[in-house]
Amino acid sequence: MATLYVTEQGARIEKEYRRLLVSKHDDVLLAVPLGRVSEVVLVGRVGATTPALLMLLDEGIPLSFVNRTGKLRGRLTPPSPKNLPLRHAQYDRARDPDFCLAVGRAIVDGKLRNSRALAYRIRRYHPQDCGERRRSSAGDLLERIERAVESVAQADDLDTLRGIEGAAAKAYFEVLRGALRPEMTFEKRTRRPPRDPANSLLSLGYTLLTQNLMTACEVVGLDPYDGFFHADKYGRPALALDLVEEFRGPVVDSVVQLVINKRVVGPADFDPGRKGGIYLSNRGLRKFLRQYTRRLNTEILHPHYGRRLTYQRVFEVQARLLAKTIQGQLDKYCPFRVR
Repeated sequence: MATLYVTEQGARIEKEYRRLLVSKHDDVLLAVPLGRVSEVVLVGRVGATTPALLMLLDEGIPLSFVNRTGKLRGRLTPPSPKNLPLRHAQYDRARDPDFCLAVGRAIVDGKLRNSRALAYRIRRYHPQDCGERRRSSAGDLLERIERAVESVAQADDLDTLRGIEGAAAKAYFEVLRGALRPEMTFEKRTRRPPRDPANSLLSLGYTLLTQNLMTACEVVGLDPYDGFFHADKYGRPALALDLVEEFRGPVVDSVVQLVINKRVVGPADFDPGRKGGIYLSNRGLRKFLRQYTRRLNTEILHPHYGRRLTYQRVFEVQARLLAKTIQGQLDKYCPFRVR
């Protein structure tokens, strides 16, 4: 099953038997069997009929409303799974510094190893471009990532671990930016608002990925707002963000690199926004979501189970592995790692 993104402004979703219809001005733009949908995301000025909303609730399919930049405006979800023992265990574990550090180390280790794999892939296919233009060679950047990977196991508190992750991320983004087309690359990572097309794509992708992991947490019965690595903050889905980390490179960064270097999107697909930000136009958004959805439906070999699963399915698998760790059924959490 997959996420259904509806981006046609002025459209609405309707119910027809066991199908979701996307219609506009009484014309049906798309018909999707309900059994093929795991969640629905309405982007911008898109509505839904009451029968469609009720069908989604009855089937346990969450619905998210986001604006054109990917910012979540709200979620419609069925009642939380009646798995109080799991949530009680989650809340207890979140107060245990040793457990938080152990899970944090696993998450950061998975993220950095995935970042390292993508960085080496970039160097292999873009040997002339992946250096830090002003100060460091590509080899220096990769060495910084390698040192960070080796340091994770020695981190004795979360603040130290976050510092290691931040330093590695800075080096990794230098590698990534050097692999993008010059007219579509970025000088540094900027958010709220993104200052260039590449940052706009990265921010949108990470926001969409967070929604996917929130859904995975809810399906399993976990509270997506109480995490272990990310600090608790009002309104922040900390646990979903914990799980996001290991998928940033293989899902979002790979899609951003593809749509930029394959010229799927270009400068004409972006519009200036408020406060100096740069955002995808409606046309550009449709292009990006098409590639993002394809990535979610890509099958990869899961290292823990040894079988091929889509990324969308892997999200849920990782949430279940974390739930088993919380409940003591596994000794440690095993993050997702690409080869």
